[in-house]
Amino acid sequence: MSVLKIIKIGGNIIDNDDALNIFLVAFSKLKGPKLLVHGGGKLATKLANQMGIEVKMTNGRRITDADTLDIITMVYAGKINKNIVAKLQALNCNSVGFSGADGNSIVSIKRPVKNVDFGFVGDVNKVNTKTMAVLLENKVTPVFCAITHDENGQLFNTNADTIASELAIGFANQFKTELFYCFEKNGVLQDMNNDNSIIENINTKTYQSLINEGVIADGMLPKLNNCFHAIDNQVSKVCIGKPEMLFNKNSIFTTIKK
Repeated sequence: MSVLKIIKIGGNIIDNDDALNIFLVAFSKLKGPKLLVHGGGKLATKLANQMGIEVKMTNGRRITDADTLDIITMVYAGKINKNIVAKLQALNCNSVGFSGADGNSIVSIKRPVKNVDFGFVGDVNKVNTKTMAVLLENKVTPVFCAITHDENGQLFNTNADTIASELAIGFANQFKTELFYCFEKNGVLQDMNNDNSIIENINTKTYQSLINEGVIADGMLPKLNNCFHAIDNQVSKVCIGKPEMLFNKNSIFTTIKK
């Protein structure tokens, strides 16, 4: 069974042209099948402000009304996605831009209204790998933006970390899937003020202890929940750290284990 690398990048790379170019050069040289998932960075918020559309947030999460969904679709599936695909083509890495609607690849349901109505935000409930598998077999790299659909014509804003996790799980029966979350830190840190305080291995038991101690909190919680969701569902390897962990064998980063 061959190895499929699924790599997720966020705003720290997307919002920095130099960082994005450096990453894509290295990514293009990765051997074997690979799949890239990207978030949206700050461009959607910038465009919304320019258009006079209020950006609504709650607990750090975006409320996606109809106007905001239009902007997110333009930015995520348009500007950012096609820019990445074009740069990869220039690097001789044949690639195709994807949203969850393309190839009916990722189906979501609207997030239920509990204390907050997040609007057009989707929670993934099905991944269809058939179309993507054909591309991968022909050495074409899918590049996913953070948009899914409901099979009834509705698009949804969807968490990119979740998309990466669900794709890794969806392919686990066809490939040995390895999931890499690339962000601005060296890994999960014991001390947020010390970039060298990397926790090299986290398992279910130590994860709960780190939560109880307040070491892992806020935005790291949903990211690590996605990591454990993947490792509990046949994904063979899950790592968090700077992009260098993919390309430098001497890099130190965080590995998630059962």
